[in-house]
Amino acid sequence: MWKKIKRLIYILILANILFIVWGKFFNPPITFTQIGGLLEYGKLKRDYISYDEMGNNVKKAVIAAEDQSFFDHNGFDYKAIEKAMQHNQQGKKIRGGSTISQQTAKNVFLWQGRSWIRKGFEAVYTFIIELVWGKDVILERYLNSIEMGRGVFGVEAASQYYFNKSAKDLTKSEAAWIATILPNPQKYDPKNPSPYLNKKHNWIMRQMNNITLK
Repeated sequence: MWKKIKRLIYILILANILFIVWGKFFNPPITFTQIGGLLEYGKLKRDYISYDEMGNNVKKAVIAAEDQSFFDHNGFDYKAIEKAMQHNQQGKKIRGGSTISQQTAKNVFLWQGRSWIRKGFEAVYTFIIELVWGKDVILERYLNSIEMGRGVFGVEAASQYYFNKSAKDLTKSEAAWIATILPNPQKYDPKNPSPYLNKKHNWIMRQMNNITLK
């Protein structure tokens, strides 16, 4: 019995390693979050594109909104995590400190949720993809898999949905509007922005000037 369990563990580890290596060259066919969207909305809007096809504006906008230290950290932003913990200890609305790398690990390999088990797996996958994939691949997988509306996944589908154009053709302002809905794309709509969203849009526009793609 123990031999069978050990064999199963080895198989699972090997399968995960192969999937991670495969993921360096190919986008995931589907994710757990996308499956949830498919079940809820009946169909998905998504269109995987390459890193170069995304254009720079949307990359800068999302980095400005979600993880301005993306190119400098090793997958974990310890200052952001510390700030999030202090914020949460004050009894305020729960705030996350996840980097783009951590969100990519969650979106591509794992399920949604806040359990310690999932966070543990997330940390392991984050460490590995930082070593195996590198920043450009991580950002490409993130921008292709992230939810950006009800049943809308990835920046290309979001660009078509909100502005009827490809991601590479987005203006700086349009890219910033798409980034404003993160991390809660089901709550916010750039087509009908609230005062909060307008304020966030202007903030992202300013922050984009500080982002240098590497």
